[in-house]
Formats: sequence, structure tokens, C-alpha cells
Amino acid sequence: MINQPAPPAPDSPSIAAEAAHDVADGARDASHEFAHDATGTGDRWTIKRLLGWTSNFFRDKGFDQPRLDAEVLLAEALGCERIFLYTRFDETPDESILARYRDWVARHAEGEPVAYLVGHREFFSLEFRIDRSVLIPRPETEHVVTEALDFIRERGETLTVADVGTGSGNIAIAIARHAPQVTITATDISASALDVAKQNAALHKVEPRIRFLKSDLLKAVIEPEHFDLILSNPPYIGTSEKWTVAESVVEFEPHGALFSGTDGCEMTERLIATAARRLEPGGRLIFETSPFIAGRCLELLAAMGAFAAPRLIKDLAGLPRVIRADRLD
Repeated sequence: MINQPAPPAPDSPSIAAEAAHDVADGARDASHEFAHDATGTGDRWTIKRLLGWTSNFFRDKGFDQPRLDAEVLLAEALGCERIFLYTRFDETPDESILARYRDWVARHAEGEPVAYLVGHREFFSLEFRIDRSVLIPRPETEHVVTEALDFIRERGETLTVADVGTGSGNIAIAIARHAPQVTITATDISASALDVAKQNAALHKVEPRIRFLKSDLLKAVIEPEHFDLILSNPPYIGTSEKWTVAESVVEFEPHGALFSGTDGCEMTERLIATAARRLEPGGRLIFETSPFIAGRCLELLAAMGAFAAPRLIKDLAGLPRVIRADRLD
């Protein structure tokens, strides 16, 4: 899921460019000031002072969670959990740690996501390793997992599940951890993404129960021929809407996992057609979408003529985010 907030006027690219330039300059200036003070010419850079300074700096840059960003970066630099920062407020990190932290602060101020800097992100209360070959897992995608687990519990039997476009493997692995009775096939067109997903499956000790395949949708999947449940968080941003997406997302996250044709529906339309062929009668398709194209997705499902009336699930912000549809018998 990628948030697309109400954008500025599309005919003002120069304003956006100037703002980006100002942020970059500010980051370099602040990093220089931080580096100068941290040498000992000013007050000691205790953990408490580092968190306060960085939180204010990130807040001035307009970040949504400045304190959390500062804590995550400092905890990673120190090699500890965030909670332990509060027991070490008076500690002064050594210069090698400060150097790493300064670098991350400056890079984040210029737009690089915290998750890529530290190399991991929490999803469904599980930690996932990530790099720039995969989309950063987001809380809204947890609705896909919740809907899938509800279906699995309702059926109460061994089910076959496909996770199409698995990325970091977050959906497939979260389900494998909570539903040991299912067998899962996870596909991605990116070999690099599959490498990350396999690492995460090993990390969470579910690799024997997930088969990873390089495939465009389910084209390379011969067995099983049909699935009880097909899941996906497909790319759903139209290239015509690219200017509405946060600059840090466009610059750092993989475009193949973000954009799908001019209107954002191209991959979802192919997913629906694939699900119509590959779902068992009574099987379910669950996929994430954008509030901008949710209505169009419902039209595509209806036009296919293979699904019962779909249900639209809203996210915590009250926006249509996930669609589920059952294959007709």
C-alpha cells in the first residue's frame, strides 16, 4: 500500500523541486553542525540529547513520526532494542556509532526511508529483512493477512494458498506463522525480491512450507493447478498519478511494485483474470488496492462473471483498501 495524500497543483513542479533542494541543503547543513558538536567542542551527545535533537530536526522537515524515526535509527546504530534507549539516556555513544547515526540522519532527511537504512521493518508483529529490491511492508497490507486468516479458519481444513507478487514475503510468511495447516506458493517476477523473501522465510522458520517461484503472476506455477485462496498486493498506482506519490517513495522503492499502467488497473485486471482460472470453486481472491481505483476493480470483477458479489474492506483511515471475492461454483 502506498499513501497518496491530497497533492499540490500538478502545474507547480518548480515549487516541489525548490522544496526538495531546500531539504537536501538543510540536511547537509544540519549534518555538518551535528558532526562539529559531536567532536566534543560542545555539550556531550548523550542518547537523550541525540533523540531530542534528531526528533526536532525531523519534525522541522515535516516527517510524520519524527521521534519514532530517531529512536529506530539510534537503536539500530547502538545494536539494541528501542525500549533500552530509555535506560541509557546519560550514555554517550562512541564516535563510530555517532558517525553511523549522523550518516543515517542526513540520508533520511534527504528522503531515504528509515526501513531501507536499517534493513528491516515490522509487519504483523514480525520482523522482516528488506532492501531496495522490495516494497516496504505497510500496516494497511495487514488487512489482507487478517482477511485470509479469517477465511482459513472458516474453512477449517488444509488449504492451498498463492501469494502473487510476494516481495519480501511478508504476506505469505505471516500466514504461514499463524496457519500451519496451509501450503503456500509465493511468486514474484523479481529474482532479487525472491532472495529477500527466502531469507525471511528462513528467519521465521517457515521455509519448508512455502514454495517460492519466479513467475509472472501464476504462469510458471504448474502444480497445484487450482488454489483455495489467492492473495496479492499488486502494483496499483497509475503512471498518470506518479506526481501524487511522495518523492521518497518514487526515488527509493521499486517501480515494478508501485506502478501499473496509466490508470493503475493493469496488473489488477490480469490478477482477476488469473484468479478466475486458477481458483477452486468457492475459493477466494483477496487483494489490496487504492481508494482511487477500488470502484473500477469492482467493475472488473463483475465483468468477469466468475465471482460472487465482492466485499470491500476499509482500512483504519476509513478508505477502501482491500477487496475479496469468492469464485462461483
